[in-house]
Amino acid sequence: MTMDWRRNLVDDDAGLGAIFRASRTIAVIGAKAGAGEPAHYVPAYLRARGYRIFPVNPRLAGRFLHDASTVACVADLPGPADVIEIFRRPEYLPAHTDEILALGWRPSVVWFQLGIRHDAAAERLARAGIRVVQDRCMMPEHRRLLSTA
Repeated sequence: MTMDWRRNLVDDDAGLGAIFRASRTIAVIGAKAGAGEPAHYVPAYLRARGYRIFPVNPRLAGRFLHDASTVACVADLPGPADVIEIFRRPEYLPAHTDEILALGWRPSVVWFQLGIRHDAAAERLARAGIRVVQDRCMMPEHRRLLSTA
């Protein structure tokens, strides 16, 4: 019996909470250096709550962000990540999906940041057994579901 890939599309509170509880490492595609950018302060928030952040941005490769050296692409990560969070426009998601599926390991989750949705890319990842979250920000979801402060 084949699994229904739609089960890997996560949009319920129980599924989102489980992702946060099970994850320890988050690779951030499109990480930014500017403190006022969501692609900087969202990973900073998560790092402050105990997650290890791996920034990914070819323009910042080699630069230190969130206590880690930024890499140019996910293939250059120092090791597997539980979650790959994507801060890139939807038109870039098919190429990032190719990049993720070509890895020698699989993330548990690929999370498309708030405002980012690409159903075809999400389906490809879900069919590969990866849970996918679309159009949600990790920071307010974490605050809402797990934060006691």
